[in-house]
Amino acid sequence: MRAICLTLPTNRPCAGTITALGQEAAYAAEHFGVEVHLLVLDSCDEPVRAEHAAALGRLSPRPDVVVHHLDEAAQRDFLQRVIERSGVPKPDLMLDLMLPAEVSYGACTNRAFLIASALGCDSVHRRDSDSDYQLLDGDPVYPVHHELLSLGKRAVDAVPHVTRTLLDPADVYKPVAMVGSSFVGELSVDIGEIRDLDPAVYYEVVGLWAEAGASEQERRELVDESFVGAGTEPFTHDESTLGEPDIWRVDMCNIGLDHEVYERVPLPPATRTIGSDYFLLHLVRDATLPGVVHNRNIVNYYTPERRTGAGFTAYQLRFTKFLLSMLYLYPVYTAMEKARGALLDEHHHVRAAAIAELVAAAAGTDRTENVRRLDVLDRSYRQLGGKYAEFADHLVPLRERLLDEAQADTEEFALLIEAWGPLVAAARSESPDRGADHA
Repeated sequence: MRAICLTLPTNRPCAGTITALGQEAAYAAEHFGVEVHLLVLDSCDEPVRAEHAAALGRLSPRPDVVVHHLDEAAQRDFLQRVIERSGVPKPDLMLDLMLPAEVSYGACTNRAFLIASALGCDSVHRRDSDSDYQLLDGDPVYPVHHELLSLGKRAVDAVPHVTRTLLDPADVYKPVAMVGSSFVGELSVDIGEIRDLDPAVYYEVVGLWAEAGASEQERRELVDESFVGAGTEPFTHDESTLGEPDIWRVDMCNIGLDHEVYERVPLPPATRTIGSDYFLLHLVRDATLPGVVHNRNIVNYYTPERRTGAGFTAYQLRFTKFLLSMLYLYPVYTAMEKARGALLDEHHHVRAAAIAELVAAAAGTDRTENVRRLDVLDRSYRQLGGKYAEFADHLVPLRERLLDEAQADTEEFALLIEAWGPLVAAARSESPDRGADHA
C-alpha cells in the first residue's frame, strides 16, 4: 500500500485545525486506498500539546491512518539518531539547522521531510495551523484529492485527471513533482494594515522584494501579485492545470511534494524569516519537472498575536529578514532558470550538488542592496508612525547582525544541501516514534 505523509507543523493552539486535518487524512485513505501518516510536529508548551493530543485522540480510528504526534523532545531524539547514523560533518550545527531555537518555516518542513522518509512515505502534503478548508454544499474541499490524483505519476499518466494540459512535449515522461494550490482570505503575509494606512508606503516596502535593478513596472507588478493568493472567490467546481507550474498560484499551506524532490534538496533553514519554505517551488519549475496547480484553495486567517506587542515585533522582524534573504536567493533563482533541464540527471532526478554550488556561490553577493533595503524600511516605517516607528527604532541596533545573519543563513543552507543525502539515507533506518506522544 502506498504511504503518504499529511503533516501540520505548529507552534500555536490549533485543535480545530488538527481535527479537520484528521478528517482530510480519512478522506485520503478512504478514497485513494493509501496509508496516511498523520504527522503533527508540535512546538507548543505542554498544556497546548495536551489539547492537541486530545483532538487527535478524538479522531475516528482507522487502520490506514497512523497518527504521529511529536513534541520537540521527540523530534530532537529522532534527529540526533539520524545525524549520528549519517556521519555528516558538524553534527551539532546540523542539529541546530534542523531544530533551531528560533522559528524556522524551512526547518520545520525539513523535519517533516526526514520523518516522512523514515516512515517510507512517497510524498509529503503540508498544511498550516492558521488555515481551514473551504466548503461546497456543506462538505470540506480537500486539496489532497488533486494531490493524490497526480503526484508521482508520469505526466502523461496524469493527463486524464486534470482539466487542462500545458505540457512541453519534452516533459511528458517526467514525474509530476508538485501539486498545489493557493488560499483565499487574508494576505499570506500579515502586512495588510500597512496597505490600509498608506498604500504608497505599502508599495515601497513590498517592492523591496523585487530584484535589484527591476524596473518600476516590474516592481509594481510584483507588489500587485504579492501575498494575495486567489483573492476571495469561493470554490464552486474543480479546475486543474498540468504543466510548468505557476508558482505564484501555490502556497506552502496547500502543497504536496513527491519524495524525489524533497529527498534530494531541503528547504533553507533560515530562522525568523518568512518565505524560507518556498525554495522547492522554484526548483520544481526551473528544473522542468511537471506540476499540477488546482483551485481547492485553503482558507487563510490570522491569529491575533502577530499584530500587537512582542508578537508584532517578532513578525515584522521575520518580514525584514525575508526581504534581506532575497539578495542571496535571486542569484540562485536566476541561475536555476538559466540551467533549466540541466538541473536533472538522465533519470529526471535533481542534481543536488549543482544546487549546493549555486547557493554557496550566492553567499558571496555584495551587501550594498541589503543596506539600501534596511534604509528604505527604516524611512517607510517611520513615515507610518506609531508601532511601526517603534519597530524602526528596534531595528537600528540590529542592522549589522541582520546583514550577517542573511549571509550566514545562505552559507548554512549550502552546507545542509551537501549533508541532505546522507541524512535522508540515515532517516530510512530510524523510527521517529521513540519517546513520542501517541494519540
